[in-house]
Amino acid sequence: MTSNDTGAARAGAAPATPPGGRPSGGPRDGARPGWRRLFGPATLFLLPALLFLTVFLAYPAVYSVVRSFFDASGSQFVGLDNYGRMFTDDRTLTAIRNTGIWVLVAPALVTGLGLVFAVLTERVRWATAFRILLFMPMAISLFASGIIFRLVYDENPDRGVVNAAVVTVHDTFASPSEYPGARPRGEELDADPALGGFTTTSSYAPGDTVALPMVGIRPGEVPEQASPATEPDPSGDTIEGVVWLDVALGGESGVIDDGENGLPLMTVDALRDGQVVASTTAGDDGRFTLTGLEAGEYEIHLAADNFTESFRGLTWLGPTLITPVIISSWVWIMTGFAITFIAAGLAAIPRDALEAARVDGATEWQVFRKITIPLLGPLLLVVFVTLMINVLKIFDLVFVIAPGSVQSNASVIALQMWQVSFGAGGNQGLGSALVVLLLVLVLPIMYFNIRRFRRERS
Repeated sequence: MTSNDTGAARAGAAPATPPGGRPSGGPRDGARPGWRRLFGPATLFLLPALLFLTVFLAYPAVYSVVRSFFDASGSQFVGLDNYGRMFTDDRTLTAIRNTGIWVLVAPALVTGLGLVFAVLTERVRWATAFRILLFMPMAISLFASGIIFRLVYDENPDRGVVNAAVVTVHDTFASPSEYPGARPRGEELDADPALGGFTTTSSYAPGDTVALPMVGIRPGEVPEQASPATEPDPSGDTIEGVVWLDVALGGESGVIDDGENGLPLMTVDALRDGQVVASTTAGDDGRFTLTGLEAGEYEIHLAADNFTESFRGLTWLGPTLITPVIISSWVWIMTGFAITFIAAGLAAIPRDALEAARVDGATEWQVFRKITIPLLGPLLLVVFVTLMINVLKIFDLVFVIAPGSVQSNASVIALQMWQVSFGAGGNQGLGSALVVLLLVLVLPIMYFNIRRFRRERS
């Protein structure tokens, strides 16, 4: 064999195989060694996040589970006693019930409103401006939003915007009374338990005059047309009288003094055997005349409608309405979040499908129901599940909006956990049991979300 043949044979020969079985110097087929995969660049980048999750999530979760089996001091093992107390305590049961209401109502409401507003804002010229405006509540912290809504739903119409609107609408259809809170001065009038208002303690016949002094009204609250009160003139077949505001400084009680005005528009009735037989209204000077009376004795009655307290709106922050009020504030805040996500999904829908449906004669409602919603289905589910997780952790709004007297009526699991753990006589064992309950409620939702993401990727 020549030297050239020998070189060719060497060039064509396969590389020597070392004892380990892998050709030396050749490409490696198969996975990296285990230690290279475990401590590769990706792991180094993830290490800070893993450390953070371990310290601030995994360890507290495990510690809370263990702590839930101990008493308030943490020194005595009590087993499942904390869980038994949790499901027999009325306040905790109220918190669980309210959390259920939140989960059933709030996410569905926000998702529905977000879908409607996202579709509608697509059809206006300034769609981006509207979406920014609707998203702005998300820029406000929940604590600040709670303070805003605490004022919005204040019971006093002078401060609470909602009650101011409700009172305005109510007074448009039902006129308020002229003299709320007014009461008689002296013993001439007494409260009437049957008819309400006030009835004279004496009887009067046609030809008599009646003087009815009143107090309990600020002079500035008397109707503008009121004029100085004047004495009534006796008449043979009528009962004449005067009703006035008897509040002159230094004046004599039960006597019309200078500067004392009559009470116009006061409804005055004549009663016989407890029945109204005649009625009239006082003039600007407070004088009134009851006519059409037969001979006999009558009591004079000031109708209850004269003194009914003005409608002051609803007690929004009371035990009955407090949970719907807080839910409404959360809906106002989170609707912008839903609109933003759904609007992005709408922009990704192929316009060809929508236009083809319209060309085939589908109405806008049919396009929305049979094309838009199905195509947005996965996105709507993401929004809905995210909102459910957010609702289960709700704390700030309930704590800020609900007054202390009704906080137990509006309580949710997160708030109850905080109050039990850090309130008066704090019991962190029971509070940890509530944490575990909240974790048990959140985990299925998270598991469902993770499975859905994996299914979409595959």
